Amino acid sequence: MISPRERLIVALDVSSSVEAQEIVSSLGDSVRTYKVGMQLYTAEGPQIVRELVASGKKIFLDLKYHDIPNTVAAAVREAAQLGVSMLTVHASGGTKMLQVATDAARGSRYAPQVLAVTVLTSMNAEDLKQTGVPGSLADLVLHLASLALAAGCDGVVSSAHEVRNLRARLGNAFLAVTPGVRPAGAAHGDQARVVTPAEAIAAGATHIVVGRPITGAPNPAAAVESALRDMEKAELAVGQNK
Repeated sequence: MISPRERLIVALDVSSSVEAQEIVSSLGDSVRTYKVGMQLYTAEGPQIVRELVASGKKIFLDLKYHDIPNTVAAAVREAAQLGVSMLTVHASGGTKMLQVATDAARGSRYAPQVLAVTVLTSMNAEDLKQTGVPGSLADLVLHLASLALAAGCDGVVSSAHEVRNLRARLGNAFLAVTPGVRPAGAAHGDQARVVTPAEAIAAGATHIVVGRPITGAPNPAAAVESALRDMEKAELAVGQNK
């Protein structure tokens, strides 16, 4: 059983290490894992990851690698050297790319967990249609998740809207990380497939990623505690229904 505090990943979607460290400092021990994505990594590079890891935080490196297998394997090896706990690749990169990514991670000293991104939570069915992808969004997520898990990935990244179906079809032996999580009543921003923290856990997510509703809140620490309470209630409800 993963505790709510272990399930919560706070996204450091800011443009400087100063801003990032201010958020981390304000949240103290209430948050253990932080997401470093393209914005912060592009602004500050690997040094911010090293600093956060050195301070005892777990890092979810969300750079969504998607390239030829050799390039992705090399990038994963470099990310592993930073001491990150989790990293992302695109499931649509195909079996060979996914396999070399997982091999590179497991062959490294820190062996980060490799998560395959299925369909971005900012996209809906119409967006997929515009890119020329046939079929339903749910079918595509299931197909890509199946591909990723067969290739050895530790888990997937998807909306919680699809997690329940993934659990029903693929079982429980994989991580399911869900972005696009918003407390009830919060603005959706650029996310299309949004759920609350409780809904994500009830659907079968192992981890949730929350950014602006926490980092942009008047009291970020209180926002964290509210999310944790929602997750704990959902866990209890799920346990009672088993």
